This record gives sequence, C-alpha cells and structure tokens, in this order.
Amino acid sequence: MISRLPRIGNLLKRRKKVAEDGSIVVDAARKATGGKAKTRIVMTMAVFFTIYSTIAGRLVYLGLQNPDMSGGPQSRVTASRPDIVDRNGEVLATDIKTASLFAEPRRIVDADEAIEKLSTVLPEIDYEQTYHKLKSGAGFVWLQRQLTPKQQADIMALGIPGLGFRTEKRRFYPSGETSSYVVGLTNIDNQGISGMEKYIDDQGLTDLQASGLAVARDLKPVKLSIDLRVQHVVRDEVATGMERFHAIAAGAVVLNIKTGEVLAMASVPDFDPNNPYNAQDKDRLNRMSAGLYEMGSTFKSFTTGMALDSGKVTLESRFDASRPIRIGRQTIHDFHSKGRVLSVPEVFIYSSNIGSAKEAEAVGIEGHREFLHRLGVLEKMQTELPEVARPTEPKVWKQVNSITIAFGHGVSTTPLQTAVGCAALMSGYLIEPTFLPRTAEQAMEVAKRVVKDKTVEGMRYLYALNAEKGSGKNARVPGYRVGGKTGTAEKVVNGRYSKDKNFNAFVAAFPMDDPQYIVLTIADEPKPEKPGMGATAASNAGIMAANIIRRAASMLGVKPDFSHENGATLVSYQ
Repeated sequence: MISRLPRIGNLLKRRKKVAEDGSIVVDAARKATGGKAKTRIVMTMAVFFTIYSTIAGRLVYLGLQNPDMSGGPQSRVTASRPDIVDRNGEVLATDIKTASLFAEPRRIVDADEAIEKLSTVLPEIDYEQTYHKLKSGAGFVWLQRQLTPKQQADIMALGIPGLGFRTEKRRFYPSGETSSYVVGLTNIDNQGISGMEKYIDDQGLTDLQASGLAVARDLKPVKLSIDLRVQHVVRDEVATGMERFHAIAAGAVVLNIKTGEVLAMASVPDFDPNNPYNAQDKDRLNRMSAGLYEMGSTFKSFTTGMALDSGKVTLESRFDASRPIRIGRQTIHDFHSKGRVLSVPEVFIYSSNIGSAKEAEAVGIEGHREFLHRLGVLEKMQTELPEVARPTEPKVWKQVNSITIAFGHGVSTTPLQTAVGCAALMSGYLIEPTFLPRTAEQAMEVAKRVVKDKTVEGMRYLYALNAEKGSGKNARVPGYRVGGKTGTAEKVVNGRYSKDKNFNAFVAAFPMDDPQYIVLTIADEPKPEKPGMGATAASNAGIMAANIIRRAASMLGVKPDFSHENGATLVSYQ
C-alpha cells in the first residue's frame, strides 16, 4: 500500500494539469471510453445469442427426427429358468452365466479397425453385417452372444473403445443329445422353444420373466419322469441300431404301464442342445411323438383285443385263412400263408392279414372305429410334450378300410400312442402318457377303463405266446418274461406301397405275468444287416427292444426270474 501512494499522487497531478489545459479535452476522453465498452457489450451479446440460437435450432431439429430404429437388438437381460432334473434328481438342464459382446456405435472411432481386430478372436464374424452395425449410429448393438471365457479375455486384451460385455444366462444340458427331444431347447434369449423347456414356459414362466419375478433362487427344479440311466440305454441302443441296420432313423420309448410315466424316449437322428446348429434339419424329428406312421402288424394287437373284448370272438374261435380276400381291386394275402383255417392265437403269432381282417369283420366297421378311438390311437394325445402329431384316418370308413386297418394300413398314428394303446391292453385302462412323475394312485384318478379283464388276460397270453413261438423270439430276454408283437409295414412312396422301404416296429411288454413296462422300438427303412439276412421287424426292431430290456430292466427294478422259462400259459381264460 505504501509503495502505491506515489502513483496515486502522480495521477492526481496529471488530472490537475489536464484541468488547467481545459475541460473540453477531459470530456472528450470520457466519451471515447464509454463507446468502446458499449460496443464490447453488444458484441458479447451477439456471440452468446448466436451460440444459444444454434443450440436451440439443433434441439428443435433433433426433436423433429424419427427415433433411430436401426440400432440393432434391444438391450435385454436374459431371465432365469428353473433346473430340469430326472426322476432321481440328476440335472438335465441348468442355467450358467456367460458373457456377450456389445458395442456402442457412437463411440466407435474406426469401424474398419475395430472389425479387423475382432476378427482375430472371432474369425466367423460377418464383416459386412458388423460394419453396418458399427456405423449405424445407434446407442447399443449386440455383436456376439454367449462368448467363451477365453474369447472374452482375448477381446478385452484388444482394447477397442466402444465395446463392452454383458453377463447373460445360458442353458446348459449336461447330458447333451441323450434326452434332447424330451428336455427340449431354449433360444438365445433363454426362452423355451421345444420339449419340456417350452412346456415350462407355457405354465407361467414367461409371465414371471416378463414381470421380473423369475429370480433364480425362487425357482424350484422341475422333476421329470425320465430316468437318465434308462434314457442313456435307450438312446445308445437306437443310435447303434440305426447304424447297425442301415436305417434312416430309429427310436424307442419305455412306458410304465401302471402310471403312464415315460421313463425314457429317444429318436435318432437327434441334436446336441448345447450346439443345436442342425436342430432344424429335415431329418431331425421326434419320430416317437411327432411322427405319423402306418404301424403295420403291431395294430393286430388292437384288432385281436377288439375282437376278444367284443365277446363275439374267443381264443378258441377259428377263421378260414386258406384263400386271399378279394375286395374291389385289392387282394389281401398272408406273407406267411398257412393255407388253412387258423385259431385266434395262430392268427396272432403267424401275423395273418386274412385272419385279422376276418376278426374285424366279426366286430363290424363302426365297432372297429369306436374301439381304436376308445384306445386313443386315433385321438390327438394329451401330454406335456408340445411336439405331438394328430393321427389320421379315413373320413368315411368302408369295408375295405376296416380290412386294411385291421392289419395296420390305412390309418397313421404315432409310435408313442401305439405304446399307450398296447399298455391299455395289458392293464385294461387307458392312461394318457406323462413326462412328469406320477404315482399309480394318481394315474388311476385319470385312467379310463377300456377293455375287460378277460381281454387283458387273453392279450397277455398272446404276447407271451408270440415271443415263445411267433415273430417275437428275437425280443426274448432270459429271466424277464418278455412278450410282444412285431410290425413290418410297407411305406407309401409317391402314393403307392413300396416293396423295398419298410417302417418296422416291435412292441414288447414285461414281465408278462404282471406287465409293468412297455418298450416300443422303431426302425425307419432298415436294410439287411448283412447280405442274405432279412430286414423285417423281428431282425432289427425286435433286437433293439431285447437289448434295451436286457440293459435297463434292473434299473427299472425288475428282478430276473427264471422259473417261467418254459413257455406261455393261459391261466384263467374261459
């Protein structure tokens, strides 16, 4: 302060000196200084006005633009799903965490450089599609879902600005293709699209996910009726059988007769749900529930059961099978003609088309149709699995229809429904199949009585007899009292029955003194295993059924018993 005093004194002297020169000079100086300040203020206001005008104009422009819809997929967080376990608690499907790669295109500096770097870790990346995503100007786009931990680490090491990761849930199937058609599949957003996965969504999981209530810790596991051990055996045997018998497809189901539970079901070719790149291929079809086939001579089980249940035919009844049946332009032959009168057991074990046609004729057309609907083989099956085909039948049944349907031609149904119908002949009750656990008591609450006890006894006898003396010999397994019926059906190709393409099936029941399980196997277009060998159902589908029973019976709790190895006996049929 002291040092500044002389300067202030000089200023006072200078002002005094100017005043002595005249007041006009002083006033002019004051006027010149005030004009410059005013100019600066005006210029400053103009600059600020320009800036704010530009901002306001830009905001108005952006507000009038349509929302940017080209920003790729929405940012979504996949919801949790409950575990799926088999009847013993083995995990069949579960959620795992995985990382997905996203980009914020507005922060991408050089799209070409980013893609070039990404391709070193993700060589399969689509260059053009990714380029368009990165140049879209959107706020968020997915680039690659469900990365491996190594891929995530490698991409992070690239250090590309504008890329990030989001943790998602992915479905993992520990048993792979073993139970793929039963357990089903989810899409990339963890939503069920087939099998029991879709069934679970349809029971309310989708609504829970939409409301944000699908929290992992609150979701109880869904237990299936499937036994993973038996499922493995079945899948292994049908896959081996398809290769061994040179078939285009094969399949099998193990059904609990008392409860209607499906213990195992497989169809090949199948797919790996952990990498389902081929799940939509034409040959990938759950043939057991979604495939429709003329089931051939396995239908003779229904024809004979119907005839016995009608009371118009007994096991002692006889039918003349010495000559072919002619109806219209068609002639019905027996493949293994005996050229004589056959008893009902002989019609069954010799698989006589003529005898079966005459059994149907004894019941009548309407009775025939009613019986097949009563057993459910011509109704759409009611079960949890979404992939179920609707059977087909003639709109109007004529005599020729009843005759051909008697030996398995003219109607199409699924192998699973055929197994359910045969189970009804073994127990007397129609029980819709289920893929969820069910006790025998619960099953009886929904069961429908469809045939008499006497019919059940007769059919058990015929099944055992056929395995002892008929076409079911290949399905016999020492100790397990197996009975059953073969079915070799010519396939329809271009509207005509083919002589060299068959659909083969074998339906087995065991143990025959009190049947607990049905095993039905199929082989689509099998060829002779070796030159000179046959390709009928007994030589492929029958063998597969025997292998399944041999390996799985103990897992199902059936103890071997060798005291019944001396042939079928009819205990109480009158």
